[in-house]
Amino acid sequence: MASPSDRRQPVALITGIHGFTGQYVHAELMEAGYDVVGLSHEAGPGVHAANLCDRDAVAAVVKQVQPDVVIHLAAIAFVAHGDADAIYRTNVSGTRNLLEALAALSHAPRAVLLASSANVYGNSDEEILTEETVVAPANDYAVSKLAMEYMARLWMDRLPIVLARPFNYTGVGQSEKFLLPKIVNHFRRQERHIELGNIEVARDFQDVRFVANAYRRLIEAQAVGEVVNICSGVAHSLMDVVRMLEGFAGYRINVRVNPAFVRANDVMKLQGSNQKLEKLIGALDIIPLKQTLDWMYNA
Repeated sequence: MASPSDRRQPVALITGIHGFTGQYVHAELMEAGYDVVGLSHEAGPGVHAANLCDRDAVAAVVKQVQPDVVIHLAAIAFVAHGDADAIYRTNVSGTRNLLEALAALSHAPRAVLLASSANVYGNSDEEILTEETVVAPANDYAVSKLAMEYMARLWMDRLPIVLARPFNYTGVGQSEKFLLPKIVNHFRRQERHIELGNIEVARDFQDVRFVANAYRRLIEAQAVGEVVNICSGVAHSLMDVVRMLEGFAGYRINVRVNPAFVRANDVMKLQGSNQKLEKLIGALDIIPLKQTLDWMYNA
């Protein structure tokens, strides 16, 4: 029987393949010639059903798939998610179950990319956040992602792990519970008023298609043991976003700050350095935020 490395078409396992990011990573890998297999809560064509927190179920899927590369996206990714226990169980213990299963394979994958988050930096005094910036997570989601990173280091002697720290990203198909799709859809419906939280927060927003491309290129670069920011290098405030969309829609919207939407311990500014990413994978296919918003508005 041929080993996984002898296959002409490499097998890529994507956890969370049915999620927002998963569908774009799926398309990116398919176009690059991978045989893509998914792991999700619900089965489907080429997708195995397993809960990350079910250790035996995850092990069974991994043993069956025998992946050459893995991109681990499955997580509770909503910062304001109300169930802290679920956040830690999924993001830390669930990831550990996956790594344990991968390490048990007779032929280890050649690259395992784990999606962490730039939220681990918290409210930093640094203007531009590099991979060397001191981490200071300010909410349970960020703490869970940092804990996942530390836990993953226990497996780095057995698995070729890459830790990706994506900054905020968006695109067609993202849930309206996230801010940018919420704002875009208000304009698509031609609503005249919108309630937001802290409109002064600034984020290094990027396009989900850029993120999917960067993930694929990182696993091919085999940046083993590296922590890498995935970012555009440019920060925009929510009001910048509103003004861009006003330009597309042709009208001004009334913005009201709703105190109920202002999060405690919100990170005021996240702007990253992508110099390390560029060094690892080459020239970056960054998509300007205005172009992403245009795509979403006209979808």
